[in-house]
Formats: sequence, C-alpha cells, structure tokens
Amino acid sequence: ISKIVSLCASKVKIVMCVYSPLLLKGDRMWHFAVSVFLVELYGNSLLLTAVYGLVVAGSVLLLGAIIGDWVDKNSRLKVAQTSLIVQNASVILCGIILMMVFLFKTQLLTLYHGWLLTVCYILVITIANIANLASTATAITIQRDWIVVVAGEDRSKLADMNATIRRIDQLTNILAPMAVGQIMTFGSPMIGCGFISGWNLMSMCVEYLLLWKVYQKTPTLALKSAKVEESELKQLNVKKETDTKPSEGVQLIVEKDVTGFEPQQEKEISCTARIAEPFTTFRDGWVAYYNQPVFLAGMGLAFLYMTVLGFDCITTGYAYTQGLSGSLLSLLMGASAVTGIMGTVAFTWLRRKCGLVRTGLISGVAQFACLVLCVISVFMPGSPLDLTVSPFADISARLFESEPLPSIASPEDKPEMVFATGMPNLLNGSTTPANSDPEMSPEPVPLISVSLLFAGVIAARVGLWSFDLTVTQLLQENVVESERGIINGVQNSMNYLLDLLHFIMVILAPNPESFGLLVLISVSFVAMGHIMYFRFAQKSLGKQLFVCCTPDSKAVSDSSPPGNTSTV
Repeated sequence: ISKIVSLCASKVKIVMCVYSPLLLKGDRMWHFAVSVFLVELYGNSLLLTAVYGLVVAGSVLLLGAIIGDWVDKNSRLKVAQTSLIVQNASVILCGIILMMVFLFKTQLLTLYHGWLLTVCYILVITIANIANLASTATAITIQRDWIVVVAGEDRSKLADMNATIRRIDQLTNILAPMAVGQIMTFGSPMIGCGFISGWNLMSMCVEYLLLWKVYQKTPTLALKSAKVEESELKQLNVKKETDTKPSEGVQLIVEKDVTGFEPQQEKEISCTARIAEPFTTFRDGWVAYYNQPVFLAGMGLAFLYMTVLGFDCITTGYAYTQGLSGSLLSLLMGASAVTGIMGTVAFTWLRRKCGLVRTGLISGVAQFACLVLCVISVFMPGSPLDLTVSPFADISARLFESEPLPSIASPEDKPEMVFATGMPNLLNGSTTPANSDPEMSPEPVPLISVSLLFAGVIAARVGLWSFDLTVTQLLQENVVESERGIINGVQNSMNYLLDLLHFIMVILAPNPESFGLLVLISVSFVAMGHIMYFRFAQKSLGKQLFVCCTPDSKAVSDSSPPGNTSTV
C-alpha cells in the first residue's frame, strides 16, 4: 500500500509540475500588451499592430513545419529548454527596448530624422515575432508531446490533462490582461513593460526548474528508440526514394542523442543540400500532414479559425459601433470564458460516455446550433446590414479629403484614437463616436440584433472548446511520435492561414454595414469544417457512427481510425 501511495504521489507531483508552468507563463500578458504598446507608440494608429499581426501570421505559416521538424529532430529536454529561454529572453529584451522608447521617445524622434525610432519599431516587431515562434515550439513540445508521454497508455488521463490545460488557458486569458491593464491604467506603459519583463525573468527560472523536475521524474521522456525512429521517419517522404533520404540527417542526430554516435557523414552534405533542406522539410511536412488519417479532422479545426464570431478586436469594434459599453463587453468576455470552461467539462464527460470521435460530432452539432442565433441576428431589428454601402467608402473619403496620416504622439499629446467605423478610443476609455456632434444625442440602436449575436457566440464556446480538445487528442493519439512535432507545426500553420484569411476578409469589407455578410461567411466556414470532421468520423466508425456506447473501454476504442497502427 505504501508503494502504491508513493507512486500516486509521484504521479500527482509530475502532473502538477506540468500544469504549474502554464500558470506562470507570461504569454497572455505579452500578447495583450504588445498590441497596446504599438498603438501607443505610433500616435494611436493601428498601423504597427497590423504589421505585427501580419508578420506573426506569415512567420508561423511559413515556418510551422520547420519548427515542428526541429522539435522532432532534437531531444525533448533540449527543445523545451531552448524554446523556453528564447521565448522569455525575447520578451524581456522587447520590454527593455519599449521602456527606452517610451522614456526617450521625443529625443529618438529628432535623431537621424526619426530613422532611429523606426529601427526600434523594426527591432520590437522582429524580436516579438521570434518570441511567438519560440512560444509555438514550446506549445508543440509540451502540450502535444510531453503530455502524451506523461499520460502513458491511459487515454482518460490524457483527456483530463488536456481539459485541465485548456481551463488554465482560459483563466490566464482573463487574469493576465486584467493585471496588465490595471498596471498600465494606474501606472504607465513604461511601468507595464517593466512588469512584464520582470515577470518573464522570474517565470523563466521557475518554469525551467519545473520542466527539469518533470523530465527527471518521467524516465520515458529521455527514451528514443533509434530503430523505431528510422521506420517511422520514412513516412515523411511519400515518394520513398532510396537514393535521396531526407530522414537520414534526422536519424543521425537521433543516434547522437541516444547512443552517443558522432555523425561524420554530415560533413559530406553539400552547401546546396543545406540551403534546400528547409524547403524540403516544408514540402515533406505538408505532404505528411495530408497523408495522416486525421487529416480531415485537423482541417475541420483549421476552418473554425475563418470566423469573426469571437472576442477579438474585430467583434469588439463592431460591438462598440452598436452601442455596447466597455464594462458590458468585459462581462461578456468573462461569460465567454466561463462557457469555454464548461466546454472542457463537457468534453471529458462526453468522451467517457460516447467515445472520442462521437464527442467531436456532438460538439460540432452543439456549436453550429448556437451559431444559428448569429445568423438570425443578421436579419433582426438593429442590424446595420446594408450591402448597398461600398466597403471602400471610408477609404475613398480619406483619400479625397487628403487626411494626413497619424504622426508620432508626444508624451504630453494624447489624441483620441478613432476608427473609420466610429469605434472609440479603447485606451483612454472614451465612448464618443467618431465624427459626431457631442451636443446632438444619437438615436438609440435596438439591441436585439447584437444581443442575439453575442448570445450565439458565447453559447457556441461550449461546443467550440469541446471540439478543439477532441481534435487535439486525436492528433496526439494517431500521429506517430517521430512525426508529432512536424504534424502539429503544420496544423498551427493551417490555423494561422485561415486566421489570416479572416483578417483579409475584414479588410475587404470593413464597414459595420458589411458585418452581417461576414457573419454568414463565418458560419458557412464553420459548417464546412464540421462537414470535414463528419467525413472523418464516417471513415473511422463506419456503421457504428451513431451508436453511442457507455462503457469506457468501448468509448476509448473508437478514437483510432481503422487500419491505423500508429497509436499511443
């Protein structure tokens, strides 16, 4: 009994060491604050924020497969340590640069005709992008690889750990912006930069220690079978050419990590082959992703990113144009987080009752049913839908009126940030609509449409997060260990690609009058994503698709598609 108790206590310590770094990570703080910092720096303009978002999305789209391949080629501890240090060091360096810019902004503006300040902007965006890439590598290795090894053969434990990680993510998504927002409100942006830098320095040391403890207490994290790697890595090259083996370089590194063998053949690789290696990795990663048995499930998840029905800057801006206050929006965001946590609870319960694949089907139906409210809101009173309004009306007006571009704001000058749609300044709390006369009281907008919209968005989070966890565990269970990094890297690239397309869609139709059309397009993409998953489930379960089983043993057995031997 004492051995069993000690073993259980050891397992609990390992699991807590996995969860604790997620609570300490400053990712949510930085992702929230960097956009606000860039807006403050560039005269309350969204230009730098838009450039940063484009650079981040493009980088992950192009480098996702390469990052995942790097995760696969190196030992787990090395990947975790390197990505952790690079990520936190980049955020700390960005915070220091931003503090210097906020402190000496006026002097930098006069030096070299402002070019030195421009160089600082480029440095901040570049280093912040490096931090995001390192964060992607950390998420792949910890949340897609380490957690599978720690859970072992127990899929129920894996599901519980995935759900717990998502709950922690939801909580930090609320608490981190609140903490940074309060510091910036009652202090200053410079104090906020210093706080984030100090927090990341502290959390880096604690995270490093906790990850080391997990690695020491889980011996299987250090085990990599060279023979298994050799047989599995051949799946990366679909052509299976015997003369050119792109996996040979990977195998040499694995042998070095496992057996201490020093690869001498690497010196014979030509310069041309080294230059072409990233492009080959990119191609092989996407081909391997396409050939996965869970390809349709992953594509279904990626299609859910092509939507404006979320609590991002787009939906928030639209809500402001419809008369919702900032305090009400914060409450709605809190309610969204609560329903997201409910989705994680529903996932664990449904998986035990109906199995993993059927959980995805039920979650998809629940999400789509809730989004029907958003479709109805488009045609309800208060909806500004008017397709006769040109989406480029505001842009044309600005060009013909020769409106000057925003300049760098001085510390004493704080002009109000006004969007073309009439969105108020989110930084100073002003709610005065753009181009309006303060003496005239605008007519109240009926809130039926916007109420139905947010009711659908909030309710759909239950099905959304349950579906997300389903696809996440399907990838964990059905992708071989040696391809786990590169496949999840390509999955992140697909997610960013659809997310980028949704921003392009908003750029093409930025007016509130066109938002209803964006809602209909978003729901259509969500429907297509769930249709892809339904096709995957149909192939996986066949005639047993709609037969719900209650025993946990049967529920677990349907998580692997027929003919797939690469399970955990």
